[in-house]
Amino acid sequence: MKRAQQIRQAVVRESSPDDVDAIRQQFPILSRTMRGQPLVYLDSASTTQKPRRVIDAETRFYETQNANIHRGVYELSEEATRAYVAAHEAVARFVNAASAEEIVFTRNATEAINLVAHSLADSRLLTPDSRLILTAMEHHSNIVPWQEVAQRVGAQLQWVELTADGNLDLENFARTLSAGKHRVFAGRPTPGVCLVAVTHVSNVLGAVNPIGDIVRMAHEVGALVLVDAAQSVARLPIDIRAWDADFVAFSGHKMYGPTGVGVLYAKRELLEMLPPYIRGGDMVKTVTRAGATWNDLPWKFEAGTPNIAGGVAFGEAVRFLQETGLPNVWKREQELVAYTLPKLLEIPGLRVVGPVPRPNTQTPKRAGVFSFTLDGIHSHDLASFLDEQGIAIRGGHHCAQPLLQSLGLAECARASVGVYTTAEDIDRLIGALKQARRILG
Repeated sequence: MKRAQQIRQAVVRESSPDDVDAIRQQFPILSRTMRGQPLVYLDSASTTQKPRRVIDAETRFYETQNANIHRGVYELSEEATRAYVAAHEAVARFVNAASAEEIVFTRNATEAINLVAHSLADSRLLTPDSRLILTAMEHHSNIVPWQEVAQRVGAQLQWVELTADGNLDLENFARTLSAGKHRVFAGRPTPGVCLVAVTHVSNVLGAVNPIGDIVRMAHEVGALVLVDAAQSVARLPIDIRAWDADFVAFSGHKMYGPTGVGVLYAKRELLEMLPPYIRGGDMVKTVTRAGATWNDLPWKFEAGTPNIAGGVAFGEAVRFLQETGLPNVWKREQELVAYTLPKLLEIPGLRVVGPVPRPNTQTPKRAGVFSFTLDGIHSHDLASFLDEQGIAIRGGHHCAQPLLQSLGLAECARASVGVYTTAEDIDRLIGALKQARRILG
């Protein structure tokens, strides 16, 4: 009990007007009432809310800079181009990419992963000798593209399982890597490539995978690595060059930015080697009746008129996160995790999915993504009940059906935090869950 009080005091301290209250004031939607009560938004793993500065950046572009990019020699077009390029540069700095040429804007992380999968297949680096290694905790977006290209080229799909406590089984991963043929590529992929596709933070379990170790193990056997960072990039600091990952995908709308903008990071030599995924305007340098040549990076992979205003606003979201400070964001999220997990575990009939504290152990390192079941209550019914009290959570399979099936579940509820989440939000969630158990259970 004393420990819980200390944690609450720390979280409340972090919620001072100088910190979380000031952050919350930047998010217009948080002033809304839902069902006559103040909104408690606990679905940030699905999409984050947007600060006023991001909303204003998109509006300002349409009001003052709207023009197509790269094509006009007039000042308005050049302004729009500079703003869009600056957004790429902001993202490159944010994740410590070597240059903005390694940052490709897509519609979302899903499109970024599809780009890699199909470009690898089109390049004929994926062959019947290839192995595609996925983990049991992947989002559908990091499963379905690999299933499709594996079927298309005849490659082998393999799975890495979880430990009993909901973390990635690194011993199973090592055994999976060591099985079968290997081609050590000496830095340059050849046909028959082995690729590992792994999430950094599970959108269901909250588990945080040791990407640096995973990349090192994969590279030792010549495998490429794609990291789905959609759930981590706005939570904790990421250094892509320190990871040495070959590909990294994430989405702007989970980073307090607009929908319709995502990122593929890839090492320059891979982007130069791979063919474009979508072809047409602006990704070409020359076109004749006989054929075409491709544009410079990253525009080679950005065909057609992109979401320019969204890209500019995304750059503003990245600057918001930089100013907020991801070390501070992660520190406070860990305090919320330590505050929330014991309260959830105290509710009779509630099962937390994913890593939880064991007796006489510290709170496990995990993100503020809390999936759970409540005996006798479907997650959709639970989400509807909480909605009546102005609390937004998610119910369903969370685009992770293979994971839930491995856990013996068809669905579960999920509450997830953002930079604007307070201890009071968690208290309202806990109170509503206890009420739901009495009324619906």
